Parts: sequence; structure tokens; C-alpha cells
Amino acid sequence: MRAVRWAPVLRAVRGLRWYLRELTGEAEYDRHCERHRRRHPHAPVPTRREYQLLRTRHQEEHASSRCC
Repeated sequence: MRAVRWAPVLRAVRGLRWYLRELTGEAEYDRHCERHRRRHPHAPVPTRREYQLLRTRHQEEHASSRCC
């Protein structure tokens, strides 16, 4: 019976966690790792720092995605 009372709270906490992961980009890194493992099963997965550097470099080289 107690679990039923906590269900809405747990759902809200899970939703908040999902939102924060999407907002901070943590989920994007996880999706990148999954894709990398599927496409390159024998290659090492880049660290979070390496991923951020690659992402920043890509954004700088493709400036059309920015307004300025």
C-alpha cells in the first residue's frame, strides 16, 4: 500500500532526473557511447572529456549551426 502512495513522487523524481540529464548533456554523451559501441565494437569508447573536445571542434568547424 505504501508503494502506491510514493508512485507519483517517484515518477516526478524520475522525470526531473531525465530533464536534468538532457539539459546538462549527460544523456547525449551516453547516447554517443551506445552508438560508438554499436558501430565500432573493437574501438575504445572516448572519455567524456575527449567527447566534449570532439563536439566543440565540430561546432567550431560547422559555424552555420550558430547565429554569430
